[in-house]
Amino acid sequence: MTATVELHHVAKRFGKVEAVRDVSFDLPEGETVALVGHNGAGKTTLLKLMLGLIRPTAGSIRVLGDDPSAGEFTARRRLGYLPESVSFNTGLTGRETLAFYARLKREPMRDALVLLERVGLTHAADRRVGTYSKGMRQRLGLAQALLGAPRVLLLDEPTTGLDPALRQSFYEIVQELRGGGSTVLLSSHALTELEERAGRVIIMNRGVKVADGTLDDLRRLARLPTRIRLRVADGGFPHVSNWLGPISDWRRINGHMIEIDARPEEKIDILRRATGDGAAVEDLDVFPPTLDELYAHFLRSQEMAP
Repeated sequence: MTATVELHHVAKRFGKVEAVRDVSFDLPEGETVALVGHNGAGKTTLLKLMLGLIRPTAGSIRVLGDDPSAGEFTARRRLGYLPESVSFNTGLTGRETLAFYARLKREPMRDALVLLERVGLTHAADRRVGTYSKGMRQRLGLAQALLGAPRVLLLDEPTTGLDPALRQSFYEIVQELRGGGSTVLLSSHALTELEERAGRVIIMNRGVKVADGTLDDLRRLARLPTRIRLRVADGGFPHVSNWLGPISDWRRINGHMIEIDARPEEKIDILRRATGDGAAVEDLDVFPPTLDELYAHFLRSQEMAP
């Protein structure tokens, strides 16, 4: 697949602080990527580098084939960006604000009005932005970021302040853009939300990329246990050892369930025994390692590295 964003050995220093250190990755078209890390991990610095708002100290960046730090970054009109802290002219109305950004991107106003409706702001289009709540300003920020169906969409904490219905609507729009070949980079602390939406995860810590891959890739690398929960039939507990076999790491919960932390190499065998003849199991659930758990694992691994 064609890469829309390419970073090669990128570093960014602010005085004595090295905000980003030797980071490389490509973002293909039609991919949704989660960029995760604590505050100060380098996420926002990376976004600003991709936008050309700051120049790298070392390394190279290409966005839609152009150098974003060059004076003439012609691809900028094909980018969408939502900063973490949205700020607009409070004296303008929502309609006037979006009209301003539509002119910058040379997009027709009718498309801007469609976006106002999609983010649920049609009723407040003629109100001054200064009267908007934080959530409403966030929605207006989403609308301006989506103008022109951008080829690359960079979003910093995009769903902050959105209610569940609007959050769902936002991700539907993102899915449409991705289906059309756009690249979407989501920087967020909402790991559970990202786990369901992103096809790939890049984990940053103290300016360094510590992991990069799909959830399945990260699970294979981390080798964290899978949690298996079995509902045992009435009277089945005295015979658990007969059908479950010699598994040491299991515990009884809620009086009628067994929970097992299964290593990757024993997961299939445990499930086979739990569903075999003679097993007193009425139901089961399997919980692979979550993005929260993977994130914590890779950060611990980096901290422990020599």
